[in-house]
Amino acid sequence: MQKLKMGIIGAGGIAQDRHIPAYQLISDKVSIEAVCDVNMATAQSVAEKFGIPKVYTDYSELFSEVDAITICTPNKFHAEITIAALEAGVHVLCEKPMAMTTKECEAMIEAANESGKVLSIGYHYRFMKESQAAKKVIVEQEIGEPIVARAQALRRRKVPGWGVFTNKELQGGGSLIDWGCHFLDLSLWLLGNPKPVQVMGKAYNHLSKMPGQVNQWGSFDHETFNVDDHVTAYITFDNGASMLFETSWAANIKEDVEHISISGLQGGIDVFPFELNQAKHGMLLNSQANWIPGDEDPGLIQVRNFANACLGEEELIVKPEEAMQVSQIIDAIYESSQTGQSVKIDNREDFV
Repeated sequence: MQKLKMGIIGAGGIAQDRHIPAYQLISDKVSIEAVCDVNMATAQSVAEKFGIPKVYTDYSELFSEVDAITICTPNKFHAEITIAALEAGVHVLCEKPMAMTTKECEAMIEAANESGKVLSIGYHYRFMKESQAAKKVIVEQEIGEPIVARAQALRRRKVPGWGVFTNKELQGGGSLIDWGCHFLDLSLWLLGNPKPVQVMGKAYNHLSKMPGQVNQWGSFDHETFNVDDHVTAYITFDNGASMLFETSWAANIKEDVEHISISGLQGGIDVFPFELNQAKHGMLLNSQANWIPGDEDPGLIQVRNFANACLGEEELIVKPEEAMQVSQIIDAIYESSQTGQSVKIDNREDFV
């Protein structure tokens, strides 16, 4: 069987800790041919560490060497590299979020449609065992029509003190665009990706701008901190469903929280840990799973799905049109926070 030739663009932590090891576990399908980073020393070090044969500092130079690429760069470069790769006839798996803005997402989708190549986004929370179990239960109508979703991605004091996570120019935002986006995506997917129509949101960064803050994930300059560390939002959808959303890097809460719950007409689910809640037989029933099948590493399932989609063997699970909905909501939350008004989302039929 012919293998998919893969290139890695951006050789930082997410490439080394998730994507490269995952691809090497499916070496029967994928061969990593090249790694690219603007820092040659970093690229060479990663190539040596993982046995990758070719090294580049200019991403355009590796397109002729590969069938597909995985983009692990700061958010600012997602759209630029994705569009260039698609126009060169190369499949793309781009790390989350899809891009800095919805407008960039639209350009990426247009390039994918014109090229006929696969474009997917790295929302790996969909591939967690609990997420897959929740999706199966919802699809099989165990909770009926979903009505209300609640999503919380909360860290008490974990502002990333490394990399470019707090660089607004390179990342576009903070806790919302970095971590909260995963919970937005997963919630939307479980709801069946209804179209968002209106958003009311508020972004804060008061805590991280105060001197002397306790932070578990390294140090950062509170004087120059200009991204969000705590965000809340209320989102409504075209099918009548709604979502209560909150995410933080820094908040005065008791402990970190990863929570998604969905209430439907016939029941409800909690995702982490998975639980099915119903009112049946004159009783209130809560059902927990003693065992959920699947791999413990969602990153592995993600790259396997992408590789199989590129090879024409499997349907893509994270579609770009769905990922763009997350960016639409992120844009709207930031706009709503700035204006103090709710924001209506214009859903173009040719994209969503």
